[in-house]
Amino acid sequence: MELTVPKRELLKLVARMQGVAERKSTMPVLSNVLLAIDGPSTLRVAATDLYLALVGRVTVEVSKGGSVAVPVKDLLERIRMMPEGPIHLASQENSSTTIKAAGSARRYTLRGMPGDDFPPLPSPSEGSPSLAIDASVLQELVDKTHFSISADETRAHLNSALFEWDGDVVRMVTTDGHRLSKMDVKVSGRQASATMLIPLKAIQELRRLCEDLISEAKDKDTKPQLQITQSGSSAFFQAGGMVFGVRLVDAQFPPYAQVIPQKSDKIVRLPRAPFADALRAVSVAASERTGGVKLGLSAGTMRITTESPDTGEGFDEVPIEYSGPPMTVGFNAKYFLDVLGALDEDEIDLGFGGELDPAVVKPVGGRQFLAVVMPMRI
Repeated sequence: MELTVPKRELLKLVARMQGVAERKSTMPVLSNVLLAIDGPSTLRVAATDLYLALVGRVTVEVSKGGSVAVPVKDLLERIRMMPEGPIHLASQENSSTTIKAAGSARRYTLRGMPGDDFPPLPSPSEGSPSLAIDASVLQELVDKTHFSISADETRAHLNSALFEWDGDVVRMVTTDGHRLSKMDVKVSGRQASATMLIPLKAIQELRRLCEDLISEAKDKDTKPQLQITQSGSSAFFQAGGMVFGVRLVDAQFPPYAQVIPQKSDKIVRLPRAPFADALRAVSVAASERTGGVKLGLSAGTMRITTESPDTGEGFDEVPIEYSGPPMTVGFNAKYFLDVLGALDEDEIDLGFGGELDPAVVKPVGGRQFLAVVMPMRI
């Protein structure tokens, strides 16, 4: 294989592959990126960990066809060190690959593997149902909910996000058992249905993909879209010449509608930023193990307190709109701070049932978002 490609284009593509390639696998080929000539002037670049697969293409000048797999981390580092301009890549029969900058003496050689050793990449079946969604909509769904996905990979049903398309509403729901986030967005003029359980690692990559698409579209004044195709046990997200394949989680997501309190008769309205600032300040004195704080409600004022035998006490208060009976509820401060950090509205409503009931967080005047935070005994 032999080709010439602009440094900037190849660097952008290989950098995207790094998040998908598996660095700790017992299969060395999974830490590699596939470089394969695909047509008279196209280089196909791909990475996979056998659960996720990312494929992109870039226009190149082809001198000789073929394919090779090289370590993605090493390739990325070496491309970064090349001067701007065209880069010449050439692989030998032993898969040794030379990278050279045009018009410069700088050169690297990488020990690669035959491209045929790279695992086959999935693709959607012909006629599979497909949906189109604005990248900005998918980005918002992820940004508003990703923080409450469980990091525990042994609990697959919680280590993922539920993505639903129901008529003209798209929805994402996440929970780790201690808190839940749900975001609905209405999309006009589209009627479709789909249900997918997308693993956390794929959600993180989708977030990056949406950010890249939106950033690139700003220069062109366009509105990028993703084509979503569900095919068997996999989903495919296509946009901007990239195809991101995801093996969906085969598990039962918790019945989230049963977790959301149907009635919260004690409603507190308060400013989001001052509440977050006070929570952050008081949580400094909270127990490192629990992060617990108490929210004391009374007419016009919320008192935020914490006490720990090891770290002492913390106190602050925030003005609120509340006319219900006095009440004190304990929560993990981080769970509230994650929700508040995902919102940008000036005011929020907190709904409470009782001192042992979950709190429901909703932005005032914002989109259809809610979060449920479970209480804790302090």
